[in-house]
Amino acid sequence: MATKAERTKEYIIEKAAPLFNKKGYAGTSMNDIMEATGLAKGGLYGNFKNKDEIAAAAFSYSYQRLKEDLGSRVGPKKTATEKLHAILQYYRNYTINPPIEGGCPLMNTGLDADDSYPFLKKKAKEALLEMLHTLQRIIKKGVDNGEFRSDLDIRREAEIFYAQIEGAIMMAKVSDEVSLLNRMLDNLKERMKEVYRV
Repeated sequence: MATKAERTKEYIIEKAAPLFNKKGYAGTSMNDIMEATGLAKGGLYGNFKNKDEIAAAAFSYSYQRLKEDLGSRVGPKKTATEKLHAILQYYRNYTINPPIEGGCPLMNTGLDADDSYPFLKKKAKEALLEMLHTLQRIIKKGVDNGEFRSDLDIRREAEIFYAQIEGAIMMAKVSDEVSLLNRMLDNLKERMKEVYRV
């Protein structure tokens, strides 16, 4: 059972996460967080040292939600092909129906932090490496069980797969055209047939 202080901290993080995901670090003020939570400044500073600490916790929360949401779709699938198809299905219409308001927390935080906020960039980098590692594991499973070509460059394919998804999300958001994202996801499925020989 969480203590009152732990529940308050969780509440602040939940309310701050979509703010940082939509507005970025610089665009989110402590006043924004106070307004979203209904707490006074003392209520925020009683639970967090500063905005940096809230931003870091908000990213961790958003990324965890993304992982759990995606994992619930991919985990039950048996084959590597089914798992990759589940990932592609998960990202369909993502720009108009993301699990966290504002879109992909990894992409948003990675681009927002870049060289300006090293503590956030570090967290985004760790998340990216985890995503790529998970994809590599899935693709390796496909190679090991004979679903995919034995000479497939596993690391390269994981990087292409994830880069195309994230790039398509960015293009769809900028153009306000979700169909662009969905076309790129269809292209990835076709690429699996051609390159992986699924």
